[in-house]
Amino acid sequence: MLRHRQTTIRRLLCDGRQLQPWNPVRDPIPMTPQTPKKFDGYQTSRQHPWRPEMGYETIESKPLPHHPITNRFIDCNSDGLEATRFPNLVTGFEQAPAHATRAALYTRYTPHEWGQNTVANYNESDSKRNYSERMRNDILRCMRETDEITNHAQRDAGRRIGERITDTTFWRNELSTELERLVSEMEQLNTTRRQVERSLQGCEGPLHVVQECLYHREKRQGIELVHDGVEKSLLQEVEQLRNCQNNFREMLNKINAQLRDCRAAQHELETDIRNKEGALGIDTVCHQMNNTSRGIQFYAGVERYDPTVSVPPTWAEASAANVRRSQSERARSSQMRSADAENLINVSATSIWDHWCTSNNAFSRKNSQSLEMKNKLQLHLHKVQQEIFDVEKTIELLNKAIRDKSAPMKVAHTRLQSRTNRPHLDKCRDEAHNRLVQEVCELQDSISKLREKLAQAESNHQSLLGIRASLEVDLRNKVSTLFIDRDQCGGLRRGYPVTASIQY
Repeated sequence: MLRHRQTTIRRLLCDGRQLQPWNPVRDPIPMTPQTPKKFDGYQTSRQHPWRPEMGYETIESKPLPHHPITNRFIDCNSDGLEATRFPNLVTGFEQAPAHATRAALYTRYTPHEWGQNTVANYNESDSKRNYSERMRNDILRCMRETDEITNHAQRDAGRRIGERITDTTFWRNELSTELERLVSEMEQLNTTRRQVERSLQGCEGPLHVVQECLYHREKRQGIELVHDGVEKSLLQEVEQLRNCQNNFREMLNKINAQLRDCRAAQHELETDIRNKEGALGIDTVCHQMNNTSRGIQFYAGVERYDPTVSVPPTWAEASAANVRRSQSERARSSQMRSADAENLINVSATSIWDHWCTSNNAFSRKNSQSLEMKNKLQLHLHKVQQEIFDVEKTIELLNKAIRDKSAPMKVAHTRLQSRTNRPHLDKCRDEAHNRLVQEVCELQDSISKLREKLAQAESNHQSLLGIRASLEVDLRNKVSTLFIDRDQCGGLRRGYPVTASIQY
């Protein structure tokens, strides 16, 4: 067969014509005379208007009429065209015409392409099998890893729940112990409250005198309204006198308030203990639960983060805060119970006398300071008045010095103006001209300096006047303060007004 094919190709090349591929434009395929209609070709189907007209389009072909398709080839031995049918290539090249043989050579694959196609199929088969094997191994590995992660997570969750049960039990026991101690302290505090109710008594001390002294001192003016040592001592004395006067009554109120705080702390402890008991029951059930337990089911979204729940640090801190609050309330209650009535009376009397003496000493020191400040203010006022007089004389001298510079300035200006009238080349910028210009500049600088000094002197004069006014006002306030502290308040505090002792 190969030898016949080579003989046919050699015969075609010897005809002197080159084999050219069939071109539908150059060698169209005519229809047989029996065809009634001309073939319209392919028509584009526009079922999808959103697709562009260019590029890929869906087409449909109209069926050809039932006539045999013929093709026309150029015969090397004749000048005309001969219409023949496509030969059957299975019979061999020897039985086919020359033009059919030529068409068969251009419509078949080469052995190289056939071999390449087979090799490509082998390679694709190997790659697909390798990928499938890797994928199966990866799936098995993933299944083993997920099983191990699931078992480890369940064991770890059970262990964590057990630790949580231990922590909850610890805090429940701590809260129960603290609750027992708080209840015992509240019983003792109720006994102390009944004792204080029988001991309620007030004292009338020098409170009125201290208040009158504060009212008189409010009449001070300006800077004398200072929060000085006398006022601090008087305020402390008022506070101490009021505390001593209403000592037992305030103690009773404090005990009642402390009982309310203790009951609030008791409520917090009981609530926390109930919560711990409920949490222990739930965690115990969860700790005993496994994959075969009854009642387990899916709850969609239960694993999502809830920002309203607490975290372990805040949970432990809340219980610790309840315990600390109860301990603090017990400490305050114990401190109140330790206040003995007899000690309270002695401490109150001693404190009243000490504050009275402290206030009198503060008045004495304040009067001495006020008198000394008054004398110093008078001395400073005299010095400021003298300085004002000297500054006023200096201002007059500066004004005179500025006025005295006017005549030399006029002379220098006149000389310069007169020298501008010199004729022709005699109008020269000589040394005399330069010196006159320098003289004018020096005079202007001198006047500027004198005016600057004058402005400073006037500003200083105004500030001195302000200082003098402030010193005068301060002196009047010092005199008024000295009268209030020494005469009015001192007259009220000459005798100790406490005449009755505090009795238990």
